[in-house]
Amino acid sequence: MTKSEFVDAVATTAGLDKKDAAAAVDAVLKTIEGTLADGGEVTFSGFGKFHVTERGARQGVNPQTGERIQIAASKAPKFTAGTALKKAVKS
Repeated sequence: MTKSEFVDAVATTAGLDKKDAAAAVDAVLKTIEGTLADGGEVTFSGFGKFHVTERGARQGVNPQTGERIQIAASKAPKFTAGTALKKAVKS
């Protein structure tokens, strides 16, 4: 499902026009992005949790040359599914 299709689905489900649904979807995504950028987490009970995980520095290999390289530590967004979402997907 693309963002456009998602906006259409939200508009239909919530009884909104597409412009309002697009604004709502954009606001939710910007809020999640901003919260994660500040190091926080966003939790929707039963649905899941968006949070930031830290990856440590490690050794890697350049596949073209076989040369060993150092990969720097980084942060990455992560989503952990909640119980209700897992049950909905299973059935």
